[in-house]
Amino acid sequence: MNKTLIIPRTLANRLLGLAQHTPDAEICGLVSTTADQQYRVYSIQNIARPADRVFEMEPKQQIDAFRKMRENGESLFAVFHSHPHGQATPSARDLQQATFQDALNIIISLGTAGVLDMRGYYYSNNAAQAVELIVE
Repeated sequence: MNKTLIIPRTLANRLLGLAQHTPDAEICGLVSTTADQQYRVYSIQNIARPADRVFEMEPKQQIDAFRKMRENGESLFAVFHSHPHGQATPSARDLQQATFQDALNIIISLGTAGVLDMRGYYYSNNAAQAVELIVE
């Protein structure tokens, strides 16, 4: 089954901009949505080492982001992170450590010779299902 999701250009630009701003480390965070499809990006500090190869969200910031989502009537839409030196495909570690099975996983690649690449996946049972992201 090939799934397609439309995401607003403002969301795509925000995520790509975050990745470009920190080109030597994986960025990470959460994206929420509301019933009327308003999106909010919660950028969370990557505390993993080495930060250029893996990501781990800072726990307090992650808890705070979920608290703000609840307070604002938002729900989790996506988990995002970047691959500064690799493709926008999930690593074995990404699949093994996937926490939010119902959320879209967005990977932004900076490792494609100056071309930004952003792809979406749903994870289940250590496997990834690609989602075509259409930016409008």
